[in-house]
Amino acid sequence: MENKTIEEMDIIELTRALGKKIQREETFVKYQVAKQNADNDAELQKIINEFSEKRSALSEETDKEQDARDNEKIQQISREMRRAYGEIMSNASMIAYNDAKDALDVIMNRVSAIIQKTFEGEDPETADYSPACTGSCATCGGCG
Repeated sequence: MENKTIEEMDIIELTRALGKKIQREETFVKYQVAKQNADNDAELQKIINEFSEKRSALSEETDKEQDARDNEKIQQISREMRRAYGEIMSNASMIAYNDAKDALDVIMNRVSAIIQKTFEGEDPETADYSPACTGSCATCGGCG
């Protein structure tokens, strides 16, 4: 892309320029590094695979007809899944990944909100993300 001023760029060129800027943003770079570290953490990947296997086993057991289900086995698999999940979430690489993703999500929410509100006719200079916290994390798009 040639060097154009903002006024000379069309909306798609501006969007692509924004995308390039986002990828140079420190928060994005930290997220990429944390993601790569988590992907390369052999112990974390082992536990994630174990969790996935347990989830499949649980699904297989709960999909059985009611009279063929082994409730004790279901409880045991559930305990093993909770243990594996706890190990995943307490792994240093996963903690760093989640922290970096949360920080990136804040920026993504703001950018998305500004663009959305601009399309709705709001002033781009004042449009911003404003989370409406209901107190229930189940319905939340994330804190900003």
